[in-house]
Amino acid sequence: MVPVTTSDPTRPPPREVTLVLCRADGEVLGALPPFSVRVPWWNEVASVVEGARAAHGVDVTVLRVLEGASPDALGGPVTYLAEVAGPVGALSPWTSPLEAHVLRLPYARPGGPAGDLAWADAALAAGGRARTGPARQVRTWNLSSLWRLPTADGAAWLKVVPPFFAHEGAVLSRLDPAVVPPLLAREGPRILLDEVPGEDHYGATGSLLLRMVSLLVGVQTGWVDRLDELRGLGAPDWRPGALASRAGEAVVRVGPHLSRATRLVCERLVDELPDRFRAIEECGVPDSLVHGDFHPGNLRGDDSRLVLLDWGDCGVGHPLLDRAAFFERIPAGERPAVVDHWDALWRAAAPGCDPSRAARLLAPVSALRQAVIYDGFLEAIEPSERVYHSQDPRRWLTTAADLAGGEG
Repeated sequence: MVPVTTSDPTRPPPREVTLVLCRADGEVLGALPPFSVRVPWWNEVASVVEGARAAHGVDVTVLRVLEGASPDALGGPVTYLAEVAGPVGALSPWTSPLEAHVLRLPYARPGGPAGDLAWADAALAAGGRARTGPARQVRTWNLSSLWRLPTADGAAWLKVVPPFFAHEGAVLSRLDPAVVPPLLAREGPRILLDEVPGEDHYGATGSLLLRMVSLLVGVQTGWVDRLDELRGLGAPDWRPGALASRAGEAVVRVGPHLSRATRLVCERLVDELPDRFRAIEECGVPDSLVHGDFHPGNLRGDDSRLVLLDWGDCGVGHPLLDRAAFFERIPAGERPAVVDHWDALWRAAAPGCDPSRAARLLAPVSALRQAVIYDGFLEAIEPSERVYHSQDPRRWLTTAADLAGGEG
């Protein structure tokens, strides 16, 4: 990760972290003095754990965000609740109430991460692969809790997700193991994965982007005739009826935060979805498995193998819905070649189809779906953690309106 400096105005500032400490039974002990963490992303907590150890000699497990000043959850002052087991030196009193919330995730509660790690250790032991050192907390937020577990046979990864992503383990168990992370164990919202060699491909360009699209389409063409199986695994439905209903609800909720012009375009887009979906169906690209967050950073590997990570957002719908997140994360100059390759793959898979026209018609729908996803997150997470997604429904509805308004 590139170090963050306040002298570069294009990068967010470091975090100024305050940790409110508690015991596993929930007893609040007080707050550590603030310390600086150069990595700005609030959900990346490995550096927070390391910073607490370096600055205060305390080993902590970060549970959740309590408060912060950044509307984008990037840099600046942020306060977390963190659990400790050992002795702690002088602390400042913390008098703000820490109230229970019905939407709080188990891993955001005192004692929750310890229970997850106990399950992972039991699963490793059952496979003859015991942990050989301390577990390393990597990330925690309303979408996942992520830990790296060292073993003699390489690291394993514990991932725990909220209920709306709990189908991930079941879907992974049915996908081609050559192109997804190796699944070691699963139980409800918990999955244990083997480490994938190589690197994450956030900055991918050229032929590597084409390999990524080939991998995705290859998976999708294999699921065209298995949609009922996907729904049976708990994958959400992004086909016309379900998506139109949820899109209308999102526009109503987010509408007060949009400009009048944007809101009117979004309302018209929702009203006209039945006609648009009929035109999309006429293009002949069949519904299939949608990854839901297909972008270069979710692919990992090397020259010989690529693996597609993070299947929590997956569902059933039009496969070209996956273009929205991908095109948002790649340079504009790369898009024409990617589009040509993507279209050619679907023309080969479904002879006579018109993916180019389908993609044009789907462009505002894809953005609308992204808004629906983030709106759903906000409805399902506790208030202090909504900061991670608070701007996203409005941003994607604005994009949908721009795309719909620019048609003609």
